Amino acid sequence: MLAQPNGGSGAGDRLRNLGVAAALAFLLVLSARAADDVRQAEVAQRGAQVMPFDLKATRHIFTKTIDGGVQRVVVKDDANIEQIELIRQHLRHMQARFQRGDFSGPSHIHGDNMSGLDTLKAAKPGEISFVYRDIDGGAELAYRTKDSSLVTALHAWFDNQVSDHGADAVQGDEHSHSHVMMH
Repeated sequence: MLAQPNGGSGAGDRLRNLGVAAALAFLLVLSARAADDVRQAEVAQRGAQVMPFDLKATRHIFTKTIDGGVQRVVVKDDANIEQIELIRQHLRHMQARFQRGDFSGPSHIHGDNMSGLDTLKAAKPGEISFVYRDIDGGAELAYRTKDSSLVTALHAWFDNQVSDHGADAVQGDEHSHSHVMMH
């Protein structure tokens, strides 16, 4: 075996470097996870100031569609009638505000730098339709547009919400909302 200029054996140095790199990668993942946990706790705290229902008693489902997306909020316990009514009240309120171009609720919860939010705020009246519907266990709000930049903004906005709400939010399956994509 040839001696390395630093006196190492080559293979041993590579293994040691690989071990150090793996340890650093692990620490970065832990650090990112801790930052996500802090962010999600902050969002939950601010969300309680905007959303009248109990975030832990509900699930947000964000489904991207070819013309926008569908946001569903449902209870985890179908017997929780009080939470169902609060969800429906909140989504009807959101629909009215969004139709006026008022996205102050999401701004308050997620911050003004939320992905896609500036583009959604800049949309002209009528460029996005907001269709409310009662569903079993909660409500849904469908977002539809023919503008591809607004679709992109909605998708980024959905991704950010799923990330920020952690275990209380999930990506939905587009096929379960195919009825929403029809004009």
